[in-house]
Amino acid sequence: MRTITLRMGALFCLIATFGASAAASDKAAIQAQVEAYRKAFEARNVDAIMAVYVPGDELFVFDAVPPREYVGAAAYRKDWEGLFALFPGPITDKIEELNITVAGPVAYSHRIEDVVFTKKDGSQVRLLTRETDVYRKTNGKWLVVQEHVSFPVDLATGKPDLLSKP
Repeated sequence: MRTITLRMGALFCLIATFGASAAASDKAAIQAQVEAYRKAFEARNVDAIMAVYVPGDELFVFDAVPPREYVGAAAYRKDWEGLFALFPGPITDKIEELNITVAGPVAYSHRIEDVVFTKKDGSQVRLLTRETDVYRKTNGKWLVVQEHVSFPVDLATGKPDLLSKP
């Protein structure tokens, strides 16, 4: 009986260690994907940006700009194209406070993105956005299935706080 108990204990330890190792590996994969997204954003590469999202109609996004929601990858692609048309100059993007949680084949993250856009006239606009993503692992790859981008709003004035601090 004692041998069975020891073997079962060893098996549970092995499973726990493997699970923690797999979660760490998945977290690292998502971190790498977020960095690939950041580079694609700065490069204004819509195809590379969209590669981090689930293709087709499964994607759901609440973006910081109208309309209220984007359903499907095609609709969100148009949002990105419109953004780059509005700000045709260089873009810098810094990801801050990235926090990722993996729960089996699903994961979620939240972060602050500090973005500087350049307008056609060369002037710049800086924004700090709050972003939450939900990922699903499909065929070994983590893809965003839901995203929420927002700014805090001063309820007294109705104006967004585009440079919010904690």
